[in-house]
Amino acid sequence: MSSNRSLFKQTLIYGIATVLPRVISFLLVGLHTDLMPKVAYGEITILLAYMIFFNVILSYGMETAFFRFYHKEGTSDIELAKQNKKEVVSTATVSIFWSTILFLCIALLFQKTLAGLLNVNKEYVNYAIWILAFDALVIIPFSKLRADQRPIRYSVYKISNVIINMLLNVFLLAILPKLAHNNPQGFWSTFYFEDYQIGYVFLANLIASLFTFLLFMPHYFQPNWMFNKVLWKQMLKYGWPILFAGLAFGINEHLDKILLSEWLDPATAKAAVGAYSACYKIGLFMVLFRTAYTLGIEPFFFSQAGNANAPQTYATVTKYFVILGSLILLVVVVFADVVKYFLVRQPEYWEAMNIVPLIIIANFFLGIYTSLSVWYKLIDKTIIGAYISAIGAIITLSLNYVLIVMFNMSYLGSAIATICAYGSMMVISYYLGREKYPIPFEMKKILTYLFASIALACISFYVDILRETFVFGILAIIGFSYYIYKNEKEVILRIIKRK
Repeated sequence: MSSNRSLFKQTLIYGIATVLPRVISFLLVGLHTDLMPKVAYGEITILLAYMIFFNVILSYGMETAFFRFYHKEGTSDIELAKQNKKEVVSTATVSIFWSTILFLCIALLFQKTLAGLLNVNKEYVNYAIWILAFDALVIIPFSKLRADQRPIRYSVYKISNVIINMLLNVFLLAILPKLAHNNPQGFWSTFYFEDYQIGYVFLANLIASLFTFLLFMPHYFQPNWMFNKVLWKQMLKYGWPILFAGLAFGINEHLDKILLSEWLDPATAKAAVGAYSACYKIGLFMVLFRTAYTLGIEPFFFSQAGNANAPQTYATVTKYFVILGSLILLVVVVFADVVKYFLVRQPEYWEAMNIVPLIIIANFFLGIYTSLSVWYKLIDKTIIGAYISAIGAIITLSLNYVLIVMFNMSYLGSAIATICAYGSMMVISYYLGREKYPIPFEMKKILTYLFASIALACISFYVDILRETFVFGILAIIGFSYYIYKNEKEVILRIIKRK
């Protein structure tokens, strides 16, 4: 039970580090949608979607490989173990540093070509290149903070980044135009450019990324950097399937915005992407919960790998993740029409509201998949994760084509494709894991919580008369909460007494 308490404590802190930055960044959704038309917001979304893929390439699985080798058993000698960890940190840092420098040189040299291929402004591409480089250079320093269980410092750095980004967005988009217009010949007018909202968004992001990199500068000025070529090859071998899994994840999570921009009518495509992306963000709370869980769970699972009762621990953690996630899913879907007034205030974006429950369920499936995927990481078979993610990517691409192009379902087709992809990955991982690394999941309870939550949420949202009154949804939340308490009463009371 103590290991579970340790997980919950770390997840709580990482959750704060995730919740606060995400809440702040999602507040920007309101700012952006208030000040920009759907077309401009859609263009930002498309550019960011492309950047996700470059982020994955620049990390090339080194983050997960870092955790695996940092915690890898191999010696009982404390000093030798410390030395091994230093080699892992040093080798990973050197690898990421030089690969990032190489990317920076090539990308800056061919930025005009990239702008042409992506059909975007060359200046935006320049911003994106530097953002990607600075973000890549902080991957290992952030990973080391997590591996050393220093969530407070991790949280402070993450939150600082987003606060700076938010403040700059507010200033550049909302305050600077007023200052410039009030005094056209004044100081601030020299920094203001008309119709430059997209550029300001990326400029704010760039300054925030640079600030975070400067915080970690001491990491790069430590003496006696080592590069263990043998270790590096082992880390690459372990990490390259993560690279392909990450690309597949990018396809599942972000390619739909790019496909919508390519396959819809060019006259309306960017506006449709803008509406879709804005309503996608209403799934905020499930994304926050899933992300915080993922941050806490990966180092925890590796640290528990050597314990005899590790499978039972994984099963227990997964069950309570599903229970809490099911409740969050139901609450967010029931009150989605309230949340939209805080996150997406402009009615022109609400045309895509029907995708909200599907996106929330899809993100929940992805969180469950994270728990179920522990087995192939522990047995050093990350290639299996790449295969599973590839299957999800194939489903995403296929269903997007069928539903968008053939059935003309626009962004609703993309939402359906997302939920099918993550659901398939979840199921495949479970069945493969039963053979390779048996974990005693309480499947009857897990499935009952999961499907009861999904059914109640969909009924409350898609039946118009129930959605308008909220009565059914509120009663569903109360009834589902009581059902959880009735079945998990012993554990809940034990937690309350310990507090």
